[in-house]
Amino acid sequence: MTAQLDSFYPTRVDFGTLDEIRHAAATALPADVLDFVEGGAGKEITLRENRLAFDRWRILPAPMSGVGAPSTRTEFLGMPLETPLLTAPFGGDALFHPDGHPAVARAAQARGALSVVPEAGSFSYQRVRAAAPRAARIAQVHPFGHAAAVADRVARLGYDALCVTLDCPVGGFRTRNMANRFDPDQRHFAGNLTGEDGAPGVAEIFGQLLKRGGMVWDWSELAGAATGFGLPWIAKGVLTPAAAERALAIGASALVVSNHGGRQVDPAPASLDMLPRIRAAVGPETPILLDSGIRTGSDVYLALALGADAVILGRAAIYGLAAAGEAGVDRVLELLTEELRTLMILSGAATLAEIDVTRIMRAAP
Repeated sequence: MTAQLDSFYPTRVDFGTLDEIRHAAATALPADVLDFVEGGAGKEITLRENRLAFDRWRILPAPMSGVGAPSTRTEFLGMPLETPLLTAPFGGDALFHPDGHPAVARAAQARGALSVVPEAGSFSYQRVRAAAPRAARIAQVHPFGHAAAVADRVARLGYDALCVTLDCPVGGFRTRNMANRFDPDQRHFAGNLTGEDGAPGVAEIFGQLLKRGGMVWDWSELAGAATGFGLPWIAKGVLTPAAAERALAIGASALVVSNHGGRQVDPAPASLDMLPRIRAAVGPETPILLDSGIRTGSDVYLALALGADAVILGRAAIYGLAAAGEAGVDRVLELLTEELRTLMILSGAATLAEIDVTRIMRAAP
């Protein structure tokens, strides 16, 4: 027998659903900051496709499966996960809540998730790792000339892996930001962009990202830099089999299938649509994360079924942070994990490894 039930649904929680969290975030944030979070590039076709892609699939129920206590445990590059969730390296975190990524990482640590710490965040790699060393184990960097210096720095701080964002040599053509004349305080992005310890200054990096016409690396330059990383590195922003194979050929240990949340190329394919093709191209052993469009536990389930080992949360984590700081992010992780566990029971999957394409079907057109 399980424990006695006091009430059907929790009554002493600030947020009953993820929609409530998103609404609280929208209420808390200034309109231009909310547009910065929710907007995409161009006509936002990619942004919409990221969500529509999940609607094209169905999960197959498995009655009388005998599964009652499924395990959501897994690992990524040797790092244990109690739930197949990582938080994304979104920059400018103090725009959303003054506690920023230290709060995100603490929430991730409490739930047994991992946190990818951004280069253009409001807090330094050191500060975030000190806040939650069991979660803040992956540091993000842009593939510019300082990448090897960053790799050396984060290795000294105890990070276990580097996440190289491949798909952002310049910022996408983000029309909402342009319409709003969005001009945030650059200090919100300067936690690591100090001009010291081999890092560029914040104005220099944003000159590269926003002015266009700067020096952009190619695969050979990344390959040369990667030989000096000294850490396993993850290629983030892979959306084609060719790019995935190229990244692995030059030494990437894992991939993030991502279109940057619809914020770069528009129109581009949905990340979920490209995931099975990339998994087929690189084989079953390559660790793959899916980023872009995750909002629910069913999204997590579908991503795992189509070939991901875990997923990265961008906007969902920002909503939690903006709504209630660390507690908001904690609640996002809790709700996603509980929905995933519920679906595992209902579909007969006792472990994450049992969630595969045989448990889902394409929806009728």
